Amino acid sequence: MPMRPRLLSVGDRVRFDEREHTVAALSGSSVRLVDDARAASVVLLGHLLASDGFAVLSTGLERPPLPESGVLDGLPKEAVERAEWWRRHVTELLTGRPPDDPDGPVRAEYDPVVHSLRQRELAKLAELQAAGEEVALSTLRRMRSRFEREGMAGLVDGRRRKPSPGTGRADPRVVAAIEEVVAAQSERSTVSGQVLRNRVERVLTAAHGEGTVALPSRATFYRLLEAVTVGRHTLGSARTRRSLAKQPQRMFGQLTAARPGEVMEIDSTPLDVLVVHDDGEVDTCELTGLVDVATRTLAAVVLRPSTKAVDAALLLARAMTPEPMRPGWAESLRMSRSVLPHTSLLPLDERLAQAAAVPVIVPETVVSDRGKAFFSDTFRNACRALGISFQPAHQDTPTDKPHIERTLGAVATMFAQEVAGHKGRSAEMRGKDPAAQAAWSIHELQGLLQEWVVAKWQTRPHDGLRDPLMPGRPLSPNEKYAALVSAAGYVPVALSAEEYIQLLPRERRVIGPSGVRINNRTYDARELGPYRRQPSGARPDGRLWEVRYDPYDIYRIWVRNHRGTGWITATWRHLRTSPVPMGELVFNRAHQVLTERTGRKPQEHEVAHAASELLDRAAAGPEEPTTPRRRSRSPARRRDRKVAARTHATSTPSWPRPQPAVPEPDPAPEPSGEDEELAKVVPLGIFDAREEAKRW
Repeated sequence: MPMRPRLLSVGDRVRFDEREHTVAALSGSSVRLVDDARAASVVLLGHLLASDGFAVLSTGLERPPLPESGVLDGLPKEAVERAEWWRRHVTELLTGRPPDDPDGPVRAEYDPVVHSLRQRELAKLAELQAAGEEVALSTLRRMRSRFEREGMAGLVDGRRRKPSPGTGRADPRVVAAIEEVVAAQSERSTVSGQVLRNRVERVLTAAHGEGTVALPSRATFYRLLEAVTVGRHTLGSARTRRSLAKQPQRMFGQLTAARPGEVMEIDSTPLDVLVVHDDGEVDTCELTGLVDVATRTLAAVVLRPSTKAVDAALLLARAMTPEPMRPGWAESLRMSRSVLPHTSLLPLDERLAQAAAVPVIVPETVVSDRGKAFFSDTFRNACRALGISFQPAHQDTPTDKPHIERTLGAVATMFAQEVAGHKGRSAEMRGKDPAAQAAWSIHELQGLLQEWVVAKWQTRPHDGLRDPLMPGRPLSPNEKYAALVSAAGYVPVALSAEEYIQLLPRERRVIGPSGVRINNRTYDARELGPYRRQPSGARPDGRLWEVRYDPYDIYRIWVRNHRGTGWITATWRHLRTSPVPMGELVFNRAHQVLTERTGRKPQEHEVAHAASELLDRAAAGPEEPTTPRRRSRSPARRRDRKVAARTHATSTPSWPRPQPAVPEPDPAPEPSGEDEELAKVVPLGIFDAREEAKRW
């Protein structure tokens, strides 16, 4: 709707009393109006402006709209020439001067001061008819009105201005059927165009009956299919098609973080690198990272054979702990050599003197997807204990955490492709034998990745870190952190052993005569003596005691002392008989193997012995195949090796951990002081279960 002008002048065209009038004269507060039937009326100005339906249709002295560049681009030549022809005549009708000579003399018959708009329209109509143009008065008035509202675009034929959908004059029922089939294809596997053509034919038959709507020719169908599927990847990558289908059909929102740690995102993804696990098996691993939205800092990153809830929880602790310098790292990677505000932060935390150039960031809000590792009670309890707000993303909506998605993708392209053993992201991009090129263990690759984060990622300019006042120069994560730390402040958090225990999984158990039993294992300590068979007095029932355990270190647990303060460390009863590193996964696997083998619930010492054998067998590496048939290893053997690899990968973590309790040696028998005659030694054979089974 056109804006109401500030002034009402003679010659203006107005709507009043449901009719169009021309302002003929203005005298004080009175207005003389003349309608199209030449009937004159005098109206008070206040009554005219306050009346319902009053509107200024056109002003006699207004300047015509400026020509819009680019409006006529792409139109046929005859349409452009016709629009220019109308512009010359309509401009002359409104201003009295042709557009080619805006400062020239005003033509007398089109002078807006002397003649009303109606008179000028009639004069222009007579001029056009005298020149041989068959133009009606209604057409002239419509073109003049459209030119005043829309400018040059209003003079173009509407059939020329309407954007073409790309389907031409195709049957709309066929187009609707194609759109229905294409919409249903977003979650399906990619098929050929011929399969889609058959589906469209079935949709048309079910909707309109057989033979009612004729299917177009093959060439026409593919042309319509291309027009409907533009940007949808219907015949391309299924992964890209699903990703595009998840995008919201509205303007994308943007979350802006003003300080480090305000919003952080965490996620896991398989790393496209084959590594040598501790058992000698070559396999992939998972990369779990925590990125800060404000500075794009990779605050913590870890490699594991598979990501568990404990990995995600302890990743938060690594983000709040300074990254120490590793042996062999260059001196230029120290924080004191970087742009980080080392001098001002050193008095707050002395550990920064030996730290690498990675900022220490305290998370305030952590966003993650709904994966089992991040949606578990362990991770959520860790966030609650550290005062972190946990915000899960919407179901199947990766756009809720785009920064970590893009960051992990950048690690895959910038780091993984440079590492020996890179296998590519798909089978078609894989080399001939990437397993033969794998040379790094998961521990060595973890060190390389951490060094790459310090040396490359934190110092590389990031396109998402551009200052609004200096958009031409992107900042690096370290530079962005240095710019924000003065405004956001710095709060060092040194995690103690008790805080580490708070991040571990929690169970509630009773303290029996033999100690605490958790996951088919018995733990005991001298400090538990006064509390055996005693209620804890803690909620919810007052009977059970809170127990924390480490799935990667099953040798000890921690029992909360509800009668006092702190934690009581209880060691596993079979600690002396199983000196090898063993975690929750390997113990559960051994328990399952023995249960399937014997058909009964195994004893605890049997499980411990079987678990030790499993680790020894997996650490020795796969057996050399003797025949081509034996090359295919069983799924059970592969699972055993993966369990052992994960246990070894988590046996030496870099985050703070309480010191292990040293088992007390068995007391030596006291000498009796009498020389006793030694009994005769009778040798006994070693019991062999397999040989005994053969005798049965």
